[in-house]
Amino acid sequence: MSTEATDFPPREIVDIMAKSKKTGETSKADAIRSYLSANPKAKAKEAVDALAANGVKVSSAHVYLVRSSSKAKARKAKGAKARAVMATRPGIKDHADAVLQVKMLAHQLGGMSALKALVSALAD
Repeated sequence: MSTEATDFPPREIVDIMAKSKKTGETSKADAIRSYLSANPKAKAKEAVDALAANGVKVSSAHVYLVRSSSKAKARKAKGAKARAVMATRPGIKDHADAVLQVKMLAHQLGGMSALKALVSALAD
């Protein structure tokens, strides 16, 4: 059995494969992104036709892929922003910690009955 079938291609070939074929030319994904940023409500078929008129041959599946990946990035950024806001909010972050703090407050006030009386007085 030959080991040539399982060998990876030389490093030079791998580096060449990752780069674009024509230097300075925008990629198909970049063309799709620019079209979708200019026409955010455009359907995939419209994007394919418009890009084909400009000489960029793409499939509707490629348009869907680029659009979904940009939406995923937006969702990820939105989630990160929400987590950052929650981290900066003052207050109790853990429910178990809240229970312990209430118990400590009750102990400082002289028992749970004193805490209940204080809460009922605040509620009135």
